This record gives sequence, C-alpha cells and structure tokens, in this order.
Amino acid sequence: MSKKKRAMSKLNRILEMPQEVYSDIPKITITGFNEMIIENFKGILEYEDYYIRINTSLGIININGYELKLENMTNDDIKVIGKVESVDIERNFE
Repeated sequence: MSKKKRAMSKLNRILEMPQEVYSDIPKITITGFNEMIIENFKGILEYEDYYIRINTSLGIININGYELKLENMTNDDIKVIGKVESVDIERNFE
C-alpha cells in the first residue's frame, strides 16, 4: 500500500467515516421485499422486469423477482423497486 493510501486510510479512521464513503466498496440496503438501494455500483449488466444484474467492485449482484424497476439512479447509487424474491452475489476473486 502506498504512503498516500495509508495516510488517507488513517485519516478516514480518525474521522470515523464509513468505509463506503471513501472507497468503492458497495453498500446494499434492503427495505422489506420491495426496495433496494445499491451504492457504489459500476454499471448495469442486464435489466428485465424479472431479473437485474448490477456490476460492483466486489462482484455482480443478481436480483430476481417480478415487476422490478430501476427507479432512481445517480452516478453513485441505484434504487430497485418491485417484488424481490432473491438476491445473490457473484464475488470476484482477484
């Protein structure tokens, strides 16, 4: 790890900032079975009303259900609504 990265990591720990704020690690927030917010995503790989695949720095998030929609999307986060039946992650082993 470079000196700059170590210094930033130490500063972030001192300021008690959540890791998802200063890194590209995804954060998934699930509210019931009808809403998900995924922060720090890289892109949308597939999008159907029954299946959504979202790329992140740690792997691919697969969302299965029906009547799935991408409601709000920014450069940093995405909101999925609909009837979520399952979520799984294909982890990158790098």
